[in-house]
Amino acid sequence: MVDRIVTIDTHIYEQQQRMFPQASGEFSGLLSDIGLAAKIIAREVNKAGLVDILGMAGGMNVQGERVRKLDLFAQDVLVKILTRGGHVAAMTSEESADIIYIPADQRRGEYIVSFDPLDGSSNIAANVSIGTIFSIHRKVSEGNEATESDVLQEGRTQIGAGYVVYGSSTMLVYTTGEAVYGFTLDPSLGEFLLSHPDIKIPERGRIYSINEGNALYWNEHTARYIEQVKSEGDGRPYSSRYIGSLVADFHRNLLYGGIFLYPEDTKDPKRPSGKLRLLYEAAPLALIAEAAGGRATTGYEEILDIDPKQLHQRVPLILGSRQDVEEYEACCSGKK
Repeated sequence: MVDRIVTIDTHIYEQQQRMFPQASGEFSGLLSDIGLAAKIIAREVNKAGLVDILGMAGGMNVQGERVRKLDLFAQDVLVKILTRGGHVAAMTSEESADIIYIPADQRRGEYIVSFDPLDGSSNIAANVSIGTIFSIHRKVSEGNEATESDVLQEGRTQIGAGYVVYGSSTMLVYTTGEAVYGFTLDPSLGEFLLSHPDIKIPERGRIYSINEGNALYWNEHTARYIEQVKSEGDGRPYSSRYIGSLVADFHRNLLYGGIFLYPEDTKDPKRPSGKLRLLYEAAPLALIAEAAGGRATTGYEEILDIDPKQLHQRVPLILGSRQDVEEYEACCSGKK
């Protein structure tokens, strides 16, 4: 329960004073820049049906997927604002093949930001919630220039992560690893206001989220787990809820409890290691899940412990309520 009106900038400043009173304010400034970018993207998403911004941009991204106009707009906004903010040493994006370096004539900061500029954008024409996901690391290399080693850090070294969901309302959720905070955008004020001061995911949910159209490609333990949650078991069967927008599916389960699954497609030679990107999707959401009391795994190892080898590395992703994820892992190990 929120007992006073707190803007995201006020909250970030108060958290900085409480936890790091001697801090320079660079990290707080970076989070504020991300909040500003989210407001601009939300404005365009909300009027997307009224302007010529829907549809394809005519090109392919590094994943070989058709690039949509809103994806390009969202990336452009994030890159411009974070570049001019002066808090970032380099960026990486799901839509870009290479690291995005800060030009020599711009001030460079000490942080690395990786992001999925507009997750689920293929759903916007149907008015389905979509989102932005971001991850923040501290630069670890020597010198002024960022290197690949700064970007390819395991998820557990993140100093912050979050997402923005653009739905019936726009909400920004972030963590620095200690707690998870949610802010809802008041469009009349143009401010993100603290609405969820300490988000905790329930220990167990009654929702499973998986694309059952891929059942042909599931391995044996995934199929066994899904049959388990559909059956009576120790209570009523789980409900299936799958939006097809990662941010929206995760956001719902974060608040209500449940499990999201995008396992490896062992029978699909195109995606033997899963679909979702480690740096831009899996690792940041894993940090949020764990900070809220949940879990995130591939089924065999913790997402946050994976040492990335490539900018666009894909991994299986199982995350959500702690007990639900542990039951899936039990199926993987043959205990059930």
